[in-house]
Amino acid sequence: MDAAKKAQVVAHARALAALLYEETPGEQLETLAGIEEAIRGHMQTHVNPEMANFLSQQVVAQIPVVADESSASSES
Repeated sequence: MDAAKKAQVVAHARALAALLYEETPGEQLETLAGIEEAIRGHMQTHVNPEMANFLSQQVVAQIPVVADESSASSES
């Protein structure tokens, strides 16, 4: 990853962290275990599904469309 992309990832990650921080109960931020649990929960609930959806769409967009050959083979 080049430096410009790395800087974008850091900026977006910090912005995302700020948003999720606002949604985290204060008592969960009092211990390292609570912080880890909060991060894991936010990642599993909000971040990972969005990333998986985006990456899946990218893969699907690259798959060539194949014409349906089933009707052609049934005519023989």
